[in-house]
Amino acid sequence: MSRLCSSRFERAARQLGWMRIAGLDEAGRGALFGPVVAAAVILNPKRRIVGLDDSKKLAAERRTELAARIHQHAIAWAVAEIDAQRIDAWNIYQASRQAMTAALQQLTIQPDYLLIDAMQLDVLIEQKSLIKGDARSVSIAAASILAKTHRDARMAEWDAVYPQYGLARHKGYATPDHLEALRQHGPSPLHRHSFAPVRDASCWAAGATQTPLPLF
Repeated sequence: MSRLCSSRFERAARQLGWMRIAGLDEAGRGALFGPVVAAAVILNPKRRIVGLDDSKKLAAERRTELAARIHQHAIAWAVAEIDAQRIDAWNIYQASRQAMTAALQQLTIQPDYLLIDAMQLDVLIEQKSLIKGDARSVSIAAASILAKTHRDARMAEWDAVYPQYGLARHKGYATPDHLEALRQHGPSPLHRHSFAPVRDASCWAAGATQTPLPLF
């Protein structure tokens, strides 16, 4: 099966009569800190954006460039977050689905067909789930880029609030230095306490800030 990122799934949907095709994807599903972020994008078939691909394959600078082009040329786009407390309450799979649904609802133009990365949503819209969809569909790839760049920016903001964890470097994922920071300082209020590395962190900092500071 070909994994080349292209518009073949969008073309196939248009041939069946669907006109407003949205790609959906999430970022941060495996992180230990902060929200899971989802994006929904309706690309303009008349404004091709060269270089769309799975955000994980792209350098940060390239993702930023492509995100700006998506913002400029897409017919509609939206980004939504589900915070760590709701992830702990629901589980990460359901939180990811809720983030995608929220992004979909925020679109200024409602799609009539969805291409989703390895997920099914409980919405009354025709949809197709694609395994590794962010590497196969340009619409899903565009959503993956917007979700990733948005979440990375949020991690840079929270790094200023919780500098002891190095969030700007590892974006909240379970890197060795993040795990060591958890051992030294204990989790913050914005860590996902249902995730084993956070739950098992044995040392809580006596002076840790227990109430997250607002970001404006």
